[in-house]
Amino acid sequence: LQIFAFLALMCLILAIGNGIWEYDKGCYFQVYLPWAEGVNSASYSGFLMFWSYVIILNTVVPISLYVSVEIIRLGNSFYIDWDRKMYYPLNDTPAQARTTTLNEELGQIKYIFSDKTGTLTQNIMCFNKCSINGKSYGDVYDMSGQRIEINENTEKVDFSYNQLADPKFAFYDHSLVEAVKLSDVPMHRFFWLLSLCHTVMPEEKKEGNLVYQAQSPDEGALVTAARNFGFVFRARTPETITVVEMGETKIYKLLAILDFNNVRKRMSVIVRSPEGDLTLYCKGADTILYELLHSSCDSLKEETTEHLNEFAGEGLRTLVVAYKNLDEDYFQDWIRRHHEASTALEGREDKLSELYEEIEKDLMLLGATAIEDKLQDGVPQTIETLAKANIKIWVLTGDKQETAVNIGYSCNLLNEDMEDVFIIEGSTSDDVLNELRNARKKMKPDSFLDSDEINIQFEKSSKKPNVIPDEQANGVYGLVITGHSLAYALEGNLELELVRTACMCKVVICCRVTPLQKAQVVELVKKYKKAVTLAIGDGANDVSMIKTAHIGVGISGQEGMQAVLSSDFSFAQFRYLQRLLLVHGRWSYIRMCKFLKYFFYKNFAFTLVHFWYGFFSGFSAQTVYDEWFITLYNLVYTSLPVLGMSLFDQDVDDRWSMLFPQLYVPGQQNLYFNKTVFVKCMLQGIYSSLILFFIPYGAMYNTMRSDGKAIADYQSFALMAQTCLLIVVSVQIGLDTSYWTVVNQFFIWGSLSVYFAITFTMYSDGMYLIFTAAFPFVGTARNTLSQPNVWLAIFLSITLCVLPVVGFRFLKAQLKPTPSDKVLLKIKEAKKRPPPPSPKRRLRRTSTRRSGYAFSHQHGFGALIMSGRNMRPKSPFATTGTFSPNSDKHKHKGL
Repeated sequence: LQIFAFLALMCLILAIGNGIWEYDKGCYFQVYLPWAEGVNSASYSGFLMFWSYVIILNTVVPISLYVSVEIIRLGNSFYIDWDRKMYYPLNDTPAQARTTTLNEELGQIKYIFSDKTGTLTQNIMCFNKCSINGKSYGDVYDMSGQRIEINENTEKVDFSYNQLADPKFAFYDHSLVEAVKLSDVPMHRFFWLLSLCHTVMPEEKKEGNLVYQAQSPDEGALVTAARNFGFVFRARTPETITVVEMGETKIYKLLAILDFNNVRKRMSVIVRSPEGDLTLYCKGADTILYELLHSSCDSLKEETTEHLNEFAGEGLRTLVVAYKNLDEDYFQDWIRRHHEASTALEGREDKLSELYEEIEKDLMLLGATAIEDKLQDGVPQTIETLAKANIKIWVLTGDKQETAVNIGYSCNLLNEDMEDVFIIEGSTSDDVLNELRNARKKMKPDSFLDSDEINIQFEKSSKKPNVIPDEQANGVYGLVITGHSLAYALEGNLELELVRTACMCKVVICCRVTPLQKAQVVELVKKYKKAVTLAIGDGANDVSMIKTAHIGVGISGQEGMQAVLSSDFSFAQFRYLQRLLLVHGRWSYIRMCKFLKYFFYKNFAFTLVHFWYGFFSGFSAQTVYDEWFITLYNLVYTSLPVLGMSLFDQDVDDRWSMLFPQLYVPGQQNLYFNKTVFVKCMLQGIYSSLILFFIPYGAMYNTMRSDGKAIADYQSFALMAQTCLLIVVSVQIGLDTSYWTVVNQFFIWGSLSVYFAITFTMYSDGMYLIFTAAFPFVGTARNTLSQPNVWLAIFLSITLCVLPVVGFRFLKAQLKPTPSDKVLLKIKEAKKRPPPPSPKRRLRRTSTRRSGYAFSHQHGFGALIMSGRNMRPKSPFATTGTFSPNSDKHKHKGL
């Protein structure tokens, strides 16, 4: 719109000038310059000249810009697709740019919204530790009793005696296997529970080759652990579960599955053993199961709680397991009522829930399990690097608060150096408001003063401000908010408080959030912050968040392709995000900014020469340049050099971009192309157009050739002006180019060569004789460009156009360097010597945080198993035991 206004202003000035000139001077030229037919007044002539100049000066409007932009975006998208450093060989997954319109926005990201499970973590669960009957297993100790850190050199437990063991399973505490071999009853009961209380489906295509299909990776990890320790879940039918226990095949009768749901946060099974014992096995979140335990378990509960705290401090996902022996008569009465409730037409869920609550009481505690959801490779380093790039990371997860917080510490989101980590867990709207305000008061006490900028906006405007400026806290803080509290905070009267408080924090973790809440959080930041947002996830529950953010990134992981199909960019590992942003995003942003600045500059310099010429041509809409030059200027002469720069240029290579993430900050602040930069480009174009008009004009004025013949004619002036223009814009793009390649050299020198080749060809005698009307500049090139004074004028024009630019850039870098200038200076100095290795930061963990087990089951799966509708024909291998750890063959094998 501003460019159209500028065009209209120039045309209006020239039209008024034409009207005045025709009124004052035109009458003297009516004999040989009569008005066109139908023109009977100077004012009408000026009106027509307005539209004539609109046609001549229309090149100031960047029509061809859009085509070039799409070519540049397409090329930069291919770079992402071709980047081998973002290729994940384990599952043959390359990075993919699924859109070509957002590349430069990758260099302006201020907020990242990330899922946790499968995005920061691998979503591959490993049985890591357990607590059984008050004793913790999983740690490894040396001869002096000191705990040692497990690494690739630590000796693994040998499960070769178990022909049905999973070869991928790794465990390091040999004492657990020894305890299992001693036939300790609580120990065996613990693994009975793991092998019976689940909804896993086994598949055995050939004998001994078991594959478990679990609806959550957690369940698969627990059943696999039981399998390796000698309690192999082998097969199931709607009525039975077959388990190979220490080499002996046993078939349990499955009497009921008390299914999981989000309210119960636990699941139970009721089975009858081959000996006829009735037992209920239950597993679930510690906060839930602790309320259901028998009073005799209090001492064991305290010991187990200590172990849970230790497990949670290491970021492990925990759950508690318990059992209950059932009386036969009571169970028969209960199962009858259960059948009536399950077939009820009204209130079925409520009746079943009451029956579940009734029977799941006075449980006997067995212990706890700890599952490790391993971080993806490079996640802590990636998050640390992105934080240095001034990118704020928000984690939106469905996990419990304790689990998410400990993962936050594990992956460097949170650390002990932070001033404070605020926990927002209010159960009412007022509680949440007070907690948010207390947090903001600690981070920035001045934000409650009447003189605060945002408070002034609130007072002046009756409605909410559209954009809230960034506020700086007095330190580094983190914020953790639960899903229940977030629901209140997202309400209309609290959302501003949430945005102000959360955006002052370096890290925000939202726990127990729904997919809808994820999208609402992203939308809230987009609404009140002038920032580019990015959402990254790997599952279907992340799709709404990915679509809401400005840029969506999908990770092709364990949860299908829904996130990838809804995303703008995709790859296989979270660590590739830093390369996507700091390398490809930053390069794309810089290249696009350089392209836009140069494009506007060359078009202003080209077009405004016509404007100045109007004052010397009676405002007659006469063009300065040859019509062929006007046609080929943007199409041939200047198109390839700017494309070469926009596709290949880089101020520093990818290695330095990753080592100095501070270089990313100017993109967030949009420093490389904004209204101020545009005005500078326009002023530079105006200045260059003045030089490009008046220097050739002065050089041609009353000038003669060396042989005494006149050279001061329109055609010679036009040729000199267009030659000066093309050389100046070529030198300018050379100054703008930071990274020279063969392609850049070829495009720039090739464009100049093509210009002179076309010029001498079109202005030759032969072309004039063949196409007399089309090529009137016959002989102009050889007559004009053979004169030394012409080349001296061209050199003077280039010097006057380029010297101020070079001087300004030099003085600015010396007297007022930007942070980027300082970093680039460090890089130049560092290039003289090899870069030092990156310091490895030891991850610190806390042992005072509690982790909760996050079920990912779907309600109703237990009923599906009991109905048998999902069962396959029974495996012929399901009833044969194939090993015994206590046999003579394995009795003396060392573990």
